[in-house]
Amino acid sequence: MLDPLPEWPTFGLAEDVRPALARAKAAGKPMVLATLVALEGGGPRPVGTQMVFAEGLVAGYFSGGCVEGDIAGHAAACLEDGEPRRLVYGEGSPWPDIRLLCGARIEVFLEKVAADDPALAELLRLTEQRRPALWVSDGRRRVCAPPGEADMWKEAITRPYEPVPRLAVVGSDPTALAIAGLGAQAGFETTLIRPKGPEAPPPIPGIGYLRSEPAEALAQIGPDEWTAVAVATHDLETDQAALRAALPSPAGYVGLLGARARLAERLARLRAAGAPEDAIAKLHAPIGLDLGGAKAPWEVAVSVIGEIVALRQVRASGSTSTSPPASTAGAPGGRRSSASA
Repeated sequence: MLDPLPEWPTFGLAEDVRPALARAKAAGKPMVLATLVALEGGGPRPVGTQMVFAEGLVAGYFSGGCVEGDIAGHAAACLEDGEPRRLVYGEGSPWPDIRLLCGARIEVFLEKVAADDPALAELLRLTEQRRPALWVSDGRRRVCAPPGEADMWKEAITRPYEPVPRLAVVGSDPTALAIAGLGAQAGFETTLIRPKGPEAPPPIPGIGYLRSEPAEALAQIGPDEWTAVAVATHDLETDQAALRAALPSPAGYVGLLGARARLAERLARLRAAGAPEDAIAKLHAPIGLDLGGAKAPWEVAVSVIGEIVALRQVRASGSTSTSPPASTAGAPGGRRSSASA
């Protein structure tokens, strides 16, 4: 039995439904996984967006309120009889009174997943190992495996998953705290690094804390291509130590907080320390999108998380660029995102 949707849709703040799948599995509860499989007309969410429904649990959203209530009713029926469903809203829908305000047409695929389903276990295992995964299902048969290893068949839908994005913030001042806090709220696995900092962690929900030197801390985190590193200490030596560790790593983003006027000096110190040019070319400095001189902690945090997300979207589109075009990033045309020059 599914509960009615809450009046305040905080469930829609969950972009990644894997934590909800894990909670349902841990509770031994069957669940319904709903996947947006087709879109026409520029809807509010992209293909691949998902929701999860289980007893006492709902996560994700498709439209911001236009269709979620109706989908919840179909999910309850799916949970009851186990039959997969494909729901159509918009043109060609059997429910013409339910429409998205944007005028889009969407198709949503519903499937019941048991708590002990092997594909679910494999998805969560690959997530834990920070490995990409591909979910393949027709609602009755499903598999999950790394991309390129999954069996596929004509009737099945597919949904790729990447490792959860991570954010390492080196610093201790209000700006560093704001970047870390906003990163955690945005769904990043976030760690604040403050060398020789207080033993008590920062009073910010959802972030980890390391007191070791930057090289040791980053080695413990293990940056990969889904990891962003934001260096924001206002201490030249600590900044340099963090950059020397982060730039040669596989981290997909490395940004440095600081005045543009001192950037050449910092780059020169990196070169003198032996940092290769291809590593230096990864650096985004000054960090974040250009918001017209905004410097308050939360303003800087918005610019940093915005730049990281913009780069992620550019790469997801198939571009090989490490510097998002201004039109993509939302920055003025003169903004220089890379410190390679």
